[in-house]
Amino acid sequence: MAEMNDKWSKEHTMKLVARFFKNESGATAIEYGLIAALISVAIIGGATAVGGGVNSTFTNIKSQLPG
Repeated sequence: MAEMNDKWSKEHTMKLVARFFKNESGATAIEYGLIAALISVAIIGGATAVGGGVNSTFTNIKSQLPG
């Protein structure tokens, strides 16, 4: 009985592994995740660069205001 369970378990495991490697939906999800991460990094970098420029502009305006 134990031998039959071991055989079934090995066959079942091999089928699961084969199905896992054939399934490409996980890879697509990972690719979309990577694209979203790159876009986020670009947005953060752009906002940081623009934020410094905006800060210096407001500092300049503040220095020119009386009082």
